[in-house]
Amino acid sequence: MFKYIVRRLILSIPVLLGVSFLSFIIIQAAPGDFLDQFRMNPTFSQESIRLLEEKFGLNDNFFVQYGKWLFQMVQGNWGHSFQYHQPVFSIIWTRVGATLLLSITTLILSWSIGISVGIFAALRQYRPGDQIASVVAFLGLSIPNFFFALLFLYFAAKTGWFPIGGIMSINSAEFGFWQTIGDYLWHVVGPAITLGFSGLAGVMRQMRGQFLDQMSMDYVEFARAKGMPRRTVVFGHALRNAINPLITMFGYALSSLLGGAVLTETVFSWPGMGRLTIEALNAQDLYLVMATLLLSSLMLIIGNLIADIFLAGVDPRVRKRFQ
Repeated sequence: MFKYIVRRLILSIPVLLGVSFLSFIIIQAAPGDFLDQFRMNPTFSQESIRLLEEKFGLNDNFFVQYGKWLFQMVQGNWGHSFQYHQPVFSIIWTRVGATLLLSITTLILSWSIGISVGIFAALRQYRPGDQIASVVAFLGLSIPNFFFALLFLYFAAKTGWFPIGGIMSINSAEFGFWQTIGDYLWHVVGPAITLGFSGLAGVMRQMRGQFLDQMSMDYVEFARAKGMPRRTVVFGHALRNAINPLITMFGYALSSLLGGAVLTETVFSWPGMGRLTIEALNAQDLYLVMATLLLSSLMLIIGNLIADIFLAGVDPRVRKRFQ
């Protein structure tokens, strides 16, 4: 297993290089650059624009710019943000915590409820409980996240039960530890429900379908014929095999932790990575965009690796291939 993990990490290096090169090409192919806002300002002279181009390295050709950025990245320097006039790493560090808190809360909410409801619906196939769960799932898959977010904001504004934006209250600095936790949970309800509703629906439908497939397998019928207890057959055999595809899905879910949900974070004014990426793209902040894209790619690789490790833990067939 250790050799497999090391091999996967080594193979991820050319993948990240390829992602960075393609991302750099796409960003550079976009018309204009960060200095367009100054070029359209008549108070800036051509000499000032030229000095800014030299300062940011925008007067170099594509390969020179990419080479300089890659050399800095290898040394641990993520570059300097054009927009914020700060190191890119320090900007991302201030935003990654908010995205992780939101994403982990959403992940726990959607997966714990989704798996439980999926098992419940499968064990009561075509009964009222299954039909109600199916209707809720179809609603979650049908309603776009941004529209659901707007509906929740309207509900919060009308009732006053939840805040309409932000991560903490204005006077949160005066709160104690438990008050701070409660204030965060109060603010995270809207974004977490918005993000988790569609995720919960997908997990529930996937769990229900996989569980029903396993319950119709021959080995389940054989276990029943041997007189095994129903709980052992359902949870010890069928559930163990039904959950394997969901572990792969969980790996992709982990990869989205740092990416966050761009539209949801924007609607709820959540200071996370998704909103930061939109701001960087609008400003054509080259190095900040590159850092967010690379982090998302790295999380995808790590998420798939963690999913493979979890899959080996629950499936002896997969574990045998790693030995």
